[in-house]
Amino acid sequence: CQVIVHDVNELTEKLFPIVEAMQKHFSAGSGTYYSDSIFFLSVAMHRIMPKEITQIIQVDLDLKYKTNIRDLFDEFENFSEGAVIGIAREMQPVYRHTFWQYRRENPQTKVGEPPPDGLPGFNSGVLLLNLEAMRQSKLYNQLLEPTMVQKLTEKYHFKGHLGDQDFFTMVGMEHPELFHVLDCTWNRQLCTWWRDHGYSDVFDQYFQCEGEVRIYHGNCNTPIPED
Repeated sequence: CQVIVHDVNELTEKLFPIVEAMQKHFSAGSGTYYSDSIFFLSVAMHRIMPKEITQIIQVDLDLKYKTNIRDLFDEFENFSEGAVIGIAREMQPVYRHTFWQYRRENPQTKVGEPPPDGLPGFNSGVLLLNLEAMRQSKLYNQLLEPTMVQKLTEKYHFKGHLGDQDFFTMVGMEHPELFHVLDCTWNRQLCTWWRDHGYSDVFDQYFQCEGEVRIYHGNCNTPIPED
């Protein structure tokens, strides 16, 4: 087993010029903080990791594994042609809220609607990054360009604060083919904040998850069930 430690400052230095343009659209603070670049690491991982690294699984710290993480690597085999990232759907109506203006202007849209037919957005707590596919995808790399980021944020009236997750969600509305959607059991989010903040009527449509949970995600400091 080989462990390589990466210096956060060095990574941030490489990241900043690539993600600077998107930070003002998807960061919690106002303006662009150099240190916030690290929240966009996954977006440009293919540009800063050595070429010999072809696949990476990136995970949040607030997870509990009920199965061997090795099994998750098998999901890379299920990517469709053109897909570069594996990611689970967001399990709260957060993007129903964020896209309110676009939804009001486009009443028939699937944007922000719950599964199985809607586009609820993504949660970046568990990410499968096919770095080789990300490097080769002309479309994905075009979407990192500041002009493209600007164009999409204007189209969707998008202003977020969740870093890479917001970027992937917005891109997924426009180009769902870039993503392999992981089953909810690989990222069973537990946060129920939006149930108590105006969305109790639709909350369960987003929050339900059938099947045996493989990874629990205690997002927004939610306790994870004991075994």
